[in-house]
Amino acid sequence: MEAHRRGQPWRRYVSVFLLFSAALNTVSAVTHYSIPEEMEEGSVVANLAADLGLDVNTLSKREIRLDVVGNKKYLQINKDTGELYILEKMDRELFCPIKTATCFLKLDVTIENPIRMFNIELEIMDINDNAPHFRRDKMYLDISESTAIGERFSLNNAIDPDVGDNSVKTYHLSESDHFTIEIQTGRDGSKFADLILQTALDREQQEVHHLILTAVDGGVQARSGTANIIVRVLDTNDNAPKFDKESYNIEIMENSPIGSLVVKLNATDLDEGTNSKIVYSYSLYTSEKTQETFSLNPNNGEITVKEMINYEDYRIYDMEVIATDKGSNYLSGQCKITILVTDMNDNHPEISIKSYQSPIKEDTAVDTVIAVVSVGDKDSGENGIVNIHIADELPFALRESSDNYYELVVSEPLDREKVPEYDITFTVTDRGSPPLSDNETMTLELLDVNDNVPQFPQSFYTIPVMENNAPGALLSSLTAFDPDLHENQYLVYFIIEKEIVNTSISMLFSINPENGNLYALKTFDYEIEKEFLFHIEARDSGVPPLSSNVTVHIIIVDQNDNYPVIVSPWRVHGSVVEDKIPRSTDKGSLVSKVIAIDTDSVQNSRITYQFLQVTDATLFSLDQYNGDIRTMRMFSYRDPRHQRLVVIAKDNGEPALSATVTIKLSTVEPAVKAYSDMTEVPLEYDIFSDLNLYLVIGLGSVSFLLLITVLVTCVLKCQKPMPSKAAPPSRNSVISERNSTIADSTLVSNDAYWYSMFLAETRKGKLVVRQPVPKAGSRYIVSSLPRSTGLTETSDSAASTLQGSTTTGSGSSSS
Repeated sequence: MEAHRRGQPWRRYVSVFLLFSAALNTVSAVTHYSIPEEMEEGSVVANLAADLGLDVNTLSKREIRLDVVGNKKYLQINKDTGELYILEKMDRELFCPIKTATCFLKLDVTIENPIRMFNIELEIMDINDNAPHFRRDKMYLDISESTAIGERFSLNNAIDPDVGDNSVKTYHLSESDHFTIEIQTGRDGSKFADLILQTALDREQQEVHHLILTAVDGGVQARSGTANIIVRVLDTNDNAPKFDKESYNIEIMENSPIGSLVVKLNATDLDEGTNSKIVYSYSLYTSEKTQETFSLNPNNGEITVKEMINYEDYRIYDMEVIATDKGSNYLSGQCKITILVTDMNDNHPEISIKSYQSPIKEDTAVDTVIAVVSVGDKDSGENGIVNIHIADELPFALRESSDNYYELVVSEPLDREKVPEYDITFTVTDRGSPPLSDNETMTLELLDVNDNVPQFPQSFYTIPVMENNAPGALLSSLTAFDPDLHENQYLVYFIIEKEIVNTSISMLFSINPENGNLYALKTFDYEIEKEFLFHIEARDSGVPPLSSNVTVHIIIVDQNDNYPVIVSPWRVHGSVVEDKIPRSTDKGSLVSKVIAIDTDSVQNSRITYQFLQVTDATLFSLDQYNGDIRTMRMFSYRDPRHQRLVVIAKDNGEPALSATVTIKLSTVEPAVKAYSDMTEVPLEYDIFSDLNLYLVIGLGSVSFLLLITVLVTCVLKCQKPMPSKAAPPSRNSVISERNSTIADSTLVSNDAYWYSMFLAETRKGKLVVRQPVPKAGSRYIVSSLPRSTGLTETSDSAASTLQGSTTTGSGSSSS
């Protein structure tokens, strides 16, 4: 049986064991079902009425009690259908928290009137609904940088509540140049991984390695879980201390205060811990005078003034400093220092901002004063002359207003959208040797003005829309950008009103004024309307508001929604086209022509033809592009007289649409041959009836008419001018005064129906002329030569000539 309804059908296996109880006159059955966990609510498990032999018609009148082992009621019985269905999703991992191969849910079903009891065991099968996970999201490993290659480290394994193939199957380690993993299998079948060192570690290059361990289960749709492995590389003393520079040249002013800092040496050791702690000391190459003048701090490498410095006593001091680490096998490095004593310029210039305004509008005029600053220096002479400047790239300039006072003015137009805020640093420098300097920074904020027009990413949007679209469909999102702030950047979108074919554009399209989403309000048909051109405007909320517009070109894309229509050969809808051809038709002769038209465009309207059914595939060929049906060989006496051709005309759309036409061809013998065959059969007197007499008279008349036709044809051919060798006349043709010949495989008119009538009737020796005829002065002569079909109709075998003149109205005539 199959369980289906409101859910995907599931396979189950049912086995029924019946136990009879004579005392209670009840039947107790143990029924086993198996379903996957997490089935949707309402999914049918089984049809208990069918499985237990219950009558569905009486089931609704009987009281049914379903007892489930546990507190929740996961299942219910539909009294109308007798189906057992899911009332609440069941999680196998909740029912059977211990990983076992099978998991059962027991149910007791009691049905009264009469009383019957059933025991149901529902096996809940595992699905891969749990991803593997690790007990800890992060695992920390401490590995010495001197650890040997190939060393193995155990990792925590992942846990997956699922069972069987849905549990953990393998592990993957993120890409690493130093580590790889090896997967091991435990006695209980669980999988765990060991981390193996591939290449030597160097703590100074990388102190911590971050790896990702991924556990993957073996379910059909595999799930995975990850844990971060953080490997901390422990240090060994393998790096010597190193100074920032190998030599230092330092200038110091005379009379520097005792204790003032000359230089702070900095040596670094790439190791860590005690291996990186450094002690500074003078080497033996440093003179006693230097050591007496300058003090070296052994812990931080600071060199400070120990005694007063006199430029006239010593101008240069040379020293060598050694940096030694505190490792067990200590390492050291050294640097040379040259101290140059210079004459004193001991006062720095000063700067003070007296007044400034911030914020200012971004359209503040050029030459507007922003701030006033003053400068000064307590030194005298060249050391007391102060120069002030700001960065050249700023759109501001300093203008001296009076002695030691300067104005900060706007030198270039400001644009908040390019730079919303300026940090202007005033730098003052004296002319001492060496010069001293100071700086002061002020922050200038710009206020926004509505000076930017909303901008679309494109000036012209071409949006293709497939015909037969649903009304309200989203066509595109036309979003403009305004770099202004606040209300100056809040944009509103709307369509500029215009009329298209007496219809307002707002009746065809709409746009969300807040986000620029463009929607279609109607369903478009490519065969009726092919494109639309209109404008969309975006306007901000500034004062005054600014706006811009964009041109939208909607192109309706054709769908293959029109079937080909067969217009030749013409037939009533669903009927069979019947035609007759001479049995003596030559190989390659045109038998019929199928013409179909399709109102779609491009690929959807390109039509190809092919045989769907054919009585004899060796007798006829079909040109797949123009629909010509021609004979591939001459008829033989074995060929049946009736040939049935089913032609399918198929367009090039996706999916392709098609139409079919059935053509029933009958072959007939020539009249002369038929007559001669009849004369060879001796007629008995007793069967020469009136009917036979009529047949003889008819055959005689046909022979006479055939003779007259041949004579008339000869006379006409003698009167016709000799045709050119380049264009021999065809069997059925329309000849104008320009001596142009159109064969029966060429479309004379744009109307395929009249062309099909022309083909059909000229094949029978008839002529069809559609009116109105061409303008006055363009005479057409239409001649039709009869075919030897053996037909007895005089009109089918007589030659006729028609001259057309200027008329009004339309119609057809045949001869």
